[in-house]
Amino acid sequence: MDVLTFDDVALHVQVDGPVDGPPVVFANSLGTDLRLWDGVVDALPEGLRLIRYDKRGHGLSTCPPAPYGMGALVRDAERVMDALEVRDAVFVGLSIGGMIAQGLAAKRLDLIRAVVLSNTGAKIGTREMWEERIATLRAGGMAAMSDAIMERWFAPAFRSSDAVSPWRRMVETCPVEGYAGCSAAIAGSDFYTTTAALRLPAMVIAGDRDGATPPDLVRELAELIPGARFELMRNVGHLPCVEKPDEYAKLLTGFLNDIGHLP
Repeated sequence: MDVLTFDDVALHVQVDGPVDGPPVVFANSLGTDLRLWDGVVDALPEGLRLIRYDKRGHGLSTCPPAPYGMGALVRDAERVMDALEVRDAVFVGLSIGGMIAQGLAAKRLDLIRAVVLSNTGAKIGTREMWEERIATLRAGGMAAMSDAIMERWFAPAFRSSDAVSPWRRMVETCPVEGYAGCSAAIAGSDFYTTTAALRLPAMVIAGDRDGATPPDLVRELAELIPGARFELMRNVGHLPCVEKPDEYAKLLTGFLNDIGHLP
């Protein structure tokens, strides 16, 4: 286990593959840790440098008091990449991870040569919606929200199977402060203007059963970035990398190949 310690947070990081391999950085969704990508990482070609980390307030990273600003989450990703001396990476972000990707690409284009924006938007929900969720969380804890979260995250077939159990446990054991802190960051974020100014290779992935970031919202994001490739995965919800990791890895590998980012 590797931990990078900064002045206000310690971030759990996992790096796989050769130090000189083409770097791919992954950022997780709200309520998950870096295990979100296990199935995808296992299915990618050898020789890539695969970097995953737990957001503040999630997984094995420390949990500062809520609320968090999106600027702090973007800065965390920036500091991880600087500490690992990563440049010209492909940054793969899902949900809030995709918002972090948008913010980081706008701020530090020297770090990122391409983005994969998965199940995310330039703006997700309304401030009122997120404030209501934070209030529910404060009143009843993560368990009070887990049923609704599973419904948004997964297609019915997966949700009714035993495979959903570890993901429910992951949500229910997520620190309340971490979930509330990142929810506040999403509530205050609007990337429409900055993302529309991005000029870099991009692939945008949606799930047709996604109850958190519906396909139309994700397609709208793709349309902001000139030349972005849009992919709609079928019979998956908000976490297609969990429900269909091999298909997700195939899309990612194809994109990496197209932009010349395979070893």
